[in-house]
Amino acid sequence: CSQEPGHCHSRGPGQPSQQPLSQVPQHCAETAMNWRLSARNAARRDSVLAASRDYRNIIERLQDIVSALEDRLRPLVQAELSVLVDVLHRPELLFPENTDARRKCESGGFICKLIKHTKQLLEENEEKLCIKVLQTLREMMTKDRGYGEKLISIDELDNAELPPAPDSENATEELEPSPPLRQLEDHKRGEALRQVLVNRYYGNVRPSGRRESLTSFGNGPLSAGGPGKPGGGGGGSGSSSMSRGEMSLAEVQCHLDKEGASNLVIDLIMNASSDRVFHESILLAIALLEGGNTTIQHSFFCRLTEDKKSEKFFKVFYDRMKVAQQEIKATVTVNTSDLGNKKKDDEVDRDAPSRKKAKEPTTQITEEVRDQLLEASAATRKAFTTFRREADPDDHYQPGEGTQATADKAKDDLEMSAVITIMQPILRFLQLLCENHNRDLQNFLRCQNNKTNYNLVCETLQFLDCICGSTTGGLGLLGLYINEKNVALINQTLESLTEYCQGPCHENQNCIATHESNGIDIITALILNDINPLGKKRMDLVLELKNNASKLLLAIMESRHDSENAERILYNMRPKELVEVIKKAYMQGEVEFEDGENGEDGAASPRNVGHNIYILAHQLARHNKELQSMLKPGGQVDGDEALEFYAKHTAQIEIVRLDRTMEQIVFPVPSICEFLTKESKLRIYYTTERDEQGSKINDFFLRSEDLFNEMNWQKKLRAQPVLYWCARNMSFWSSISFNLAVLMNLLVAFFYPFKGVRGGTLEPHWSGLLWTAMLISLAIVIALPKPHGIRALIASTILRLIFSVGLQPTLFLLGAFNVCNKIIFLMSFVGNCGTFTRGYRAMVLDVEFLYHLLYLVICAMGLFVHEFFYSLLLFDLVYREETLLNVIKSVTRDGRSIILTAVLALILVYLFSIVGYLFFKDDFILEVDRLPNETAVPETGESLASEFLFSDVCRVESGENCSSPAPREELVPAEETEQDKEHTCETLLMCIVTVLSHGLRSGGGVGDVLRKPSKEEPLFAARVIYDLLFFFMVIIIVLNLIFGVIIDTFADLRSEKQKKEEILKTTCFICGLERDKFDNKTVTFEEHIKEEHNMWHYLCFIVLVKVKDSTEYTGPESYVAEMIKERNLDWFPRMRAMSLVSSDSEGEQNELRNLQEKLESTMKLVTNLSGQLSELKDQMTEQRKQKQRIGLLGHPPHMNVNPQQPA
Repeated sequence: CSQEPGHCHSRGPGQPSQQPLSQVPQHCAETAMNWRLSARNAARRDSVLAASRDYRNIIERLQDIVSALEDRLRPLVQAELSVLVDVLHRPELLFPENTDARRKCESGGFICKLIKHTKQLLEENEEKLCIKVLQTLREMMTKDRGYGEKLISIDELDNAELPPAPDSENATEELEPSPPLRQLEDHKRGEALRQVLVNRYYGNVRPSGRRESLTSFGNGPLSAGGPGKPGGGGGGSGSSSMSRGEMSLAEVQCHLDKEGASNLVIDLIMNASSDRVFHESILLAIALLEGGNTTIQHSFFCRLTEDKKSEKFFKVFYDRMKVAQQEIKATVTVNTSDLGNKKKDDEVDRDAPSRKKAKEPTTQITEEVRDQLLEASAATRKAFTTFRREADPDDHYQPGEGTQATADKAKDDLEMSAVITIMQPILRFLQLLCENHNRDLQNFLRCQNNKTNYNLVCETLQFLDCICGSTTGGLGLLGLYINEKNVALINQTLESLTEYCQGPCHENQNCIATHESNGIDIITALILNDINPLGKKRMDLVLELKNNASKLLLAIMESRHDSENAERILYNMRPKELVEVIKKAYMQGEVEFEDGENGEDGAASPRNVGHNIYILAHQLARHNKELQSMLKPGGQVDGDEALEFYAKHTAQIEIVRLDRTMEQIVFPVPSICEFLTKESKLRIYYTTERDEQGSKINDFFLRSEDLFNEMNWQKKLRAQPVLYWCARNMSFWSSISFNLAVLMNLLVAFFYPFKGVRGGTLEPHWSGLLWTAMLISLAIVIALPKPHGIRALIASTILRLIFSVGLQPTLFLLGAFNVCNKIIFLMSFVGNCGTFTRGYRAMVLDVEFLYHLLYLVICAMGLFVHEFFYSLLLFDLVYREETLLNVIKSVTRDGRSIILTAVLALILVYLFSIVGYLFFKDDFILEVDRLPNETAVPETGESLASEFLFSDVCRVESGENCSSPAPREELVPAEETEQDKEHTCETLLMCIVTVLSHGLRSGGGVGDVLRKPSKEEPLFAARVIYDLLFFFMVIIIVLNLIFGVIIDTFADLRSEKQKKEEILKTTCFICGLERDKFDNKTVTFEEHIKEEHNMWHYLCFIVLVKVKDSTEYTGPESYVAEMIKERNLDWFPRMRAMSLVSSDSEGEQNELRNLQEKLESTMKLVTNLSGQLSELKDQMTEQRKQKQRIGLLGHPPHMNVNPQQPA
């Protein structure tokens, strides 16, 4: 099969490449038995030694051959398995359309029957086939199935021949990691077989969009993390990466669950006949739950609660945990062998690197092949060991071999047994059951409400207690029980315990914190102690261990309002040790940074681990004043840098839970938040608007998405130094543009049309004075680079240019410099905001960008068309100054009212024009001044606009003499103006124009410009009424209405600005509480807005929720993430603060304390009185008895009383 992949397809996927290996264990066992028999029948012991060496060489060569075959056949096995998984994803494509078989497969019937058949296989003791089906179902939810870390694309593969089979001499080299060429050859062989199988099964029928998934061997189906690592995805939300069949991981999981995969897992776990079936069932369950799929979790919960099978189901895990603990206790002394070699290890570790990579590229092999190879290796090793022991019981072999055998034995002793290693997938499965803080399953693991409850939470803690060696004594030798073999299991135990508690689940927190074992002490010791000798060889593993331990302690204290758990943690923890661990982690991170290692990216980098421990210390400091004082920078001589760094990158906020209780959250500030610019902060702070309830949270939350995008863009911007330098100085470029615009307009205003100033016309002493001013200014700038010195240098330089080359060339140079500066400003503006990354539509709709683009066009028109265009640049002052902007807004804000009032004025003018045309037509006589020659135009025949624009422009390139501009013909008015009068109301339109123009501009109305009538005229009274009505209605009322609207709007804007400034100064941005609420409180208003309700801390928390893996959320983070997803802002505190609540509660507590003291004193008094009453009662009783005795003794003499007779 390995040589001819094309001949393997007829036997189905997954079969041909594994048949040669299936006989290896049996063959090795038979060979070992023959060796043993032959050794027993040997005649002489001397020949046995030589034979043992020969047999050992044969066995080693046999193992090399098996390994070479494994490497040879692996790509073919994986190619067949990938085709099999494709078939299971889309089995309907194997059948023609419109057939019953195709319809059944499309509805999931094939997978359903396969899952049901798996249960029957287990009942019929077909264990191997059952395991194979379970592995194949798990492969359907696996993404990367390549045989190396790096998968090579098909385009890079050449038509290379298959490599020859390895011989016995170079078999050892074949076991080493394959070079890229070897990967290319293996990939080509696997891809060739895959192509043949795909073509045979599917033919040319391939649905659109699935060509790559059906033909590409490099792309596996779906994402699933390893057994011990959380996957990256949102679980039930289907946020995992897309893959085969356009299905997400969550969709494939739900599809398999719908067909009964969850029920299959539960049945197999309860009825597993062997450890391998149980192990594969757990791995399938892990694959189904990967990412915290809530649908699968619900299926498990419903099945376990409805069928009442949870007792048997959990008993399986409980028993396996107990067996694992017993095995650990039985073998725990094996690991103490490191103690004798500690000194030797110290000498060796001095030269060893302090930290190695946690993961190295390893070759991936199929589960079945791995199992067969392990069986073969175990059989050969056992056979050889038995034969050697029987052949030479006195160990008469070479000393070198004995040393090697001892080392191998010690190494084998460190290997954990199967009953212990199975705990890692079990704990991962239990963790995934509780993923995403599933409260029902968290409680279900602790209490099943059955006749017999199995508390797996306590058992997990007991297992951690056992594996860390606490059952053997104190915690000082903790490092001797933790090694590379079991550190992953310990990490998984810590992660599972963390997931049990987060949410929060207070019952599980109490269960762990109050357990009779010293589990809390173990977790604390993992943080405080040096895990040696592991820490000297693999510091990355130790850091991961400390990171998970700190997360677990935080989870135990999560969302609790009491101090019981915190006090339990602090009971055996010295604050100084905790602070020292924080400083040590920080210093180690600095050393790695200086050594060039990228230690800041990983979750278990030294600084990140130190940060988590710092947050733990911050939470514990609320209940320990000594720790609180030690965490303050400046309180210690050494390590202030670490504490300052972590304090700067740690934030805290207060949120409101669903039950309306408040909770404080301490979290690390994401590194991306450092890229938020100060300009954006100021803009958000001053421009965020209040809603109807007076809160700014709504607008602030809406802008958080844009701010997050800006952070991402700013981070990318750092990789482009030129653009970043331009963007960083954006305000500087803006100031230069405005100053240049003012300077150029001053030159145009004073010297246009540039006739009097020419280059080289300055007298020598003035020229020397200018040169002196330039040099002095330059010296001042070099010595003291202050703004005033720079301005003096620029002014002297411009004056020098004016008198050296002329005013017009200097203006041209300034204009060109202004255009270049504005281009740089546009680059900085776009670079600062990342506008072009949002597409052209966003750029066109961005008003601010369009404004700056128009500014650049005006600069270019002033440079190339006419200098008068520079005057438009002065409107930039309105854009720069908020006061002037408010003036403009006073007109535009209530523009509708002003326009409607103006329309009313036009209507009145129209009515007065009609009345004037009908009755006072002859009174519209106005004086006019006529031009002597009304038809005079420039001789060149150009229009006045052209003459205006181009008459004074000096064209140097056309050969004109700029120093003596050409004269132009001017219109000289007549010496004596001719006065004349004319009627201006000949038509109604002329009446309207006259009333509108002269009536509104005259102080007394239209009556000021009309003819003065005589009192004897018949319409004299009507004319007086006409003039008065126009004056009162139009001039007094309507125009003042317009002025009043503008003035009132401006006053409103000013009051709003003052109110906004007052709100910013005296009101909390987040909760809206005013300054006076914090008078005479333990927390001042400034401390409140800086530490408790810092608006930027809330933004950082929103960013943290966006960038953090959803499977790593804490309980509060999950709650806030869900609220953000629903765009619900109830988690923000409104008119509330924990410091005020605590102050009030402190007052109530004081009153309660006083009442309690009074009650206690009263109780003491009552107790004393009760005691006295009891004493009096006893005395009265005694006196009564004495009287009775006296009465009995004083009887009459005639009575004979027997003293022994009872009364």
